[in-house]
Amino acid sequence: MAMVASRAGVSGQTVSRVVNDSPRVDPATRERVEQAMAELGYRPHRAARALRTGRSQTIGLVVTTLATVGNSRMLQATAEAAAERGYALTLVTAGESVADAFERLAEQEVDGAIVLNEASALVPAAQRPAGLRLVVVDAPAAADLAVVHSDHVGGAAAATAHLLSLGHDAVHHLAGPADSFAAAERERGWRETLVAAGIEPPTALRGDWSAEAGFAAGGALGAASAVFCANDQMALGLLRALAEAGRRVPEDVSVIGFDDVPDAANYRPPLTTIRQDFTALAHRAVDLLVAEIEGTAGGEASAVVPTLLVERASTR
Repeated sequence: MAMVASRAGVSGQTVSRVVNDSPRVDPATRERVEQAMAELGYRPHRAARALRTGRSQTIGLVVTTLATVGNSRMLQATAEAAAERGYALTLVTAGESVADAFERLAEQEVDGAIVLNEASALVPAAQRPAGLRLVVVDAPAAADLAVVHSDHVGGAAAATAHLLSLGHDAVHHLAGPADSFAAAERERGWRETLVAAGIEPPTALRGDWSAEAGFAAGGALGAASAVFCANDQMALGLLRALAEAGRRVPEDVSVIGFDDVPDAANYRPPLTTIRQDFTALAHRAVDLLVAEIEGTAGGEASAVVPTLLVERASTR
């Protein structure tokens, strides 16, 4: 650091401020210091910094599975958001024991963790490692946890209302797993919208988020003219099942999904869906966690990220 200061013609304190991304550095000075760092091949030593600050500058990400598109996209978005805040990300898969995942993170001395897919709901507060700061993505509000989730209810309501506005007198629903918070919220938005319109909700079918589940559901829909699927992957399987049954989309059946996965616009036909903003979701989760870690948290303990209806050719 002293060599960088000498090369840049500044004090060691100024170099420290640049390394720690302090706003109290003139842009021209910052550029000169960064150039000196590049010329000398200087890199901050993470382990040494951890000894000095008491923080590892690492956060954990707990997932139960990466098989779903949503979790995979959240992994990428969270890694990018963490890097922007100067934090590394370590991934732990929970499998059958979320408590073990928390213990592994504690052993790695991460500063905090983000939990995807409602994993924290499987572990009572008393069993979480003491002092491990947590933010949960997609879980019910909790007094002792910061929670971030998309507006699942609002998105599902928008999907259902869109189908009703096209003249369909009923909207069927292919729901996600029964133990999923996101699936339950989307089912609630669908059900409440139908009830508000004076329509008795049909019995919801249930899948496991996979395209295979959507395909299997195709034979149980009867003469349904409109289907809201709880995610795009199940909608993809349903499109195939309808095609094999000789039912045209959207001429015979309108189909809408949820997530807006990257390939949704390339389905046949292109899929009308509800877009989740995974980038915004990850940034809000990281911001809340970093605020807890760095002691700058205010009164906000949770956040709801808006969703957006994306109309394409699968509804009519």
